[in-house]
This record gives sequence, C-alpha cells and structure tokens, in this order.
Amino acid sequence: MTITIGHRSLGIATAGNMLLWLIAAFHMLLAAALLAMLLAVSSAQAADDTCTGKNLMSELQQNDPARYAEVVKEADATPNGKGIFWKIEKPGLKPSWLLGSMHVTDPRVLNLPLYARAARDGADTIVIESDEILSQKKAAAALLARPDLTMFTDGTTIEKLLSRDDYARLGAGLKRRGIPLSAVSRMRPWMIASAVALPACEISRKAKGIPFLDQKIAADAAAEGKQVRGLETLAEQLQAMAELPVEFHLKSLIETLELGSKMNDVVETMTDLYLSGDIGMTIPMLKTVSPDGKDEKSDYASFEQRIILDRNKTMAERAAPILAGGDVFMAVGALHLPGEVGIIELLRKQGFTVTKVN
Repeated sequence: MTITIGHRSLGIATAGNMLLWLIAAFHMLLAAALLAMLLAVSSAQAADDTCTGKNLMSELQQNDPARYAEVVKEADATPNGKGIFWKIEKPGLKPSWLLGSMHVTDPRVLNLPLYARAARDGADTIVIESDEILSQKKAAAALLARPDLTMFTDGTTIEKLLSRDDYARLGAGLKRRGIPLSAVSRMRPWMIASAVALPACEISRKAKGIPFLDQKIAADAAAEGKQVRGLETLAEQLQAMAELPVEFHLKSLIETLELGSKMNDVVETMTDLYLSGDIGMTIPMLKTVSPDGKDEKSDYASFEQRIILDRNKTMAERAAPILAGGDVFMAVGALHLPGEVGIIELLRKQGFTVTKVN
C-alpha cells in the first residue's frame, strides 16, 4: 500500500506502523494523560459510553484455525506472556506486587480482581509510571516545559504534511469523535493519533473525567494517605515518542484512519486479551489486522528499543530501591512485563523472585 504525505509517497505495510502505535497508545501512560487533557480543552463529548467492538480472535479462530494456531504459538513462546498480576519477593522483605495495567477507562479494566485489590489496599507504597498524572498542574507543566515535543513550533501544521485527501479523512475522523481539526492542527502526529485510535466510548468516558486505571489507582492511594511514587516523568515519555521519526508517526496516523470502524474491534480484542491475562498474544493479534500480516521490521526495531526496552530498563532500575523496602504495589503498562528483557525478567536479575498470581 502507498500513502501520500504532502508531496511524498511512502510504500508501507497495511498495519505495520499502526500496530506499533497502538502498543504505545494503550500501554504508555502519556498517551492516556495527554488525550485526557486534549479532551478537556476541546470539550469533546460522545453520545454513548457503550463500546460496540467484537473480538477478532474469536472470529479468527472460527474462520482461519491455522492462522489462529500461529498466533497462539507465537504468544506461547513469549516469556512471562500470561498473567497481569505478579508477586515480588526477596528474603527479609514483605512481599510486593506487580500489576500490568492498561491505560483505559473501561469499567471492566477499572474493576480490579479481588486479590489485586487486596494487595493494593494492604501496600504502604503505590508505584506507577509517572506520579505527575495525579495533578493536572504537574501534567500541564510537563507539556509547557517542552512544547516542541508535542507541538510543531516552526510553523508546520498537519495540513502541510498530509495530502488533501488524507487531510480531509483526518478531519472527518476527528469530527466523528467530537474534536475539531483546528484544535489539533499544530499537534504532532502521534498526539493526533491518540484521538483517532480510541473508540467513541473511550473518548466519551475520558471527556467526562473518568480516570484510566493507573490514574484511579494513584488517586485512590493518595486519598488514603499512601505514598505514591513515579518511575518516569511525563517529559521522559514525551521524549521517547518524539525521538521516533515523524514519518513513522504520520504513517501510523493514516493507517489508523484506514481501519475506520474496525478500530473498535481491535480495541475490544486488546481489552479481552488483557482481561484474560494473555498479554503475550497482543502483538501477534495486531499483526492479523493486516490481510497480509506484514510489519515493518526497521520501524519495529526502533520502536521496540525506544518505547519498550529502554523504558523497561529505566523502570526496573528505578523500582529496585523502592522495592527494597518491601510492601509495594506497582502498576505499569502490561506490555512492559513479558519478554526476555521485560520488567519481570529484569527484576529477577536484581535478585527478586517474581511469580504469577492466578
């Protein structure tokens, strides 16, 4: 497939970059925080909080059992790919807990399992990716301090970067979500993609001020007088996204528009996988969104290194001295947990015993 960006044409796989951006959108805290702020500014409101997507894996299992088996095989080969709740232990310390989160407002996600809720209630310290989400002032300060990371500051607008047809499609896509194109014209493509990727139900809930999971965990803890600690700053997360090439983000934005209403199905499937604890199946599932199942290896390598692996290392290193005190409840994006260099394995290398809680 070829996409025209301004006066340039880019040959790309149908869902290669889109699937990468979706990983960031649903498992990177800043995307949720920034989108919530965007909606507060634009007063976007959707008419209905009801999500209408369907599970693509159920459909794939019925219509293409062989392809479904490939997805399951790839997922099964992912270390620590099953489970979103883990116990962290070290001799002489009270146990700590690790929750893989999803940065959405879906009530099914917000309703923590009883064992996770009990662990959160009993912990002395709550750790999330960034404690700046507790305060709109802090989040706004992070944005204002580095406007170049979220906005074009050289006079560039999204209209100048897209073809006339793609620009019109973007405007229509945003209008369906209650967001005027003028409100985002100078925003960088990955910021705009936040509004395009999420289904109307999620947009509506965020616009109404319903907190996403990490935000709720942190706010509840702060209200109870618990200590809330962050592992990153929002500025660091902004920097990670901004360091990826603008072409990558533009392709991701247009590919997301290409999916149209199918985005509801993608989001529903991601949510179902999260709720069932099948985190290792998320990336294999996203590849099936494309008819040819291709992705862009060079894009994926850069994305994985900067958005996942580098941040895994940072979060694990910064979590270590906090976990050394024991009795901690830590919540980070679920896709930071699995893999050979996921947070679970990195904590094990630090001498912690990390076991899945069923």
